[in-house]
Amino acid sequence: MLLPVLRAAAQTADQPEMADALRQSGKIYVVVAVIAVVLAGLLFFLISLDRKISRLEKEVRD
Repeated sequence: MLLPVLRAAAQTADQPEMADALRQSGKIYVVVAVIAVVLAGLLFFLISLDRKISRLEKEVRD
């Protein structure tokens, strides 16, 4: 019950200056692209790891 009160107190009336500056200079797209590449890499790693584990489990069963 205290969490909404703290959240409301943490908000300021000012807009985030960094987001506006990044958006105006076009660098926000670089930030979004980097985040997308990192998430895609993590997803690829997890899928390949799942395949390897599945293959090992299959070998253990046989």
